[in-house]
Amino acid sequence: MEFLSLAVFGFLIVVSPGSDFVLVLKNSMAKGRTAGMLTALGIALSICVHSSYSIFGISHLISQNIFLFNAIKYIGALYLIYLGICGLFASKTQISEQHVKQPHQTAGKYVMQGFLCNLLNPKTMLFFLSVFSQLLTTDNSTLGFVIVYGLYIALLHGIWFSLLSFVVTSKGSSNIFQRFGQRINQLCGAGLVSFGAALLASKQL
Repeated sequence: MEFLSLAVFGFLIVVSPGSDFVLVLKNSMAKGRTAGMLTALGIALSICVHSSYSIFGISHLISQNIFLFNAIKYIGALYLIYLGICGLFASKTQISEQHVKQPHQTAGKYVMQGFLCNLLNPKTMLFFLSVFSQLLTTDNSTLGFVIVYGLYIALLHGIWFSLLSFVVTSKGSSNIFQRFGQRINQLCGAGLVSFGAALLASKQL
């Protein structure tokens, strides 16, 4: 698969609204830009964890059971299509603003909030297993590239959510996200369906 298509796919992964999206927005609006950016850092660190166990777990599986590995590749492609369909029919993203004062929290607590929100999300676990099962080959010749791609996804999460925190703390910007949240979901959903369908049609699957 070409790097450009993978880069675009990575972007779709990041911008698709979900629990991480809502947490960064809430922390940013309630406690300020720094809190939101620290939450973004925690999310990026969690992505590194997901990438690591997905990459090396699947690599081990390849060496043990090729049939099971191929089955996971098909299931993974179908799962991506399922996520895309859910995005296409998603309702409008609701974000409740919390401007009330809250007890002071240390930087580490915001990082941990983002880290745990992403790490403990079972959908995120399944998603990364699905994606990396498509990229690894039976001879592990793509292992180096897949590791770099995992770091790229983590970096992209950190940049996107930090930018989101910066923008949402600007006056009146949260209304934009409320207005276009459903359209963002649908656009990302269409991209995921297309990606999954292309994987099913690929001879390399």
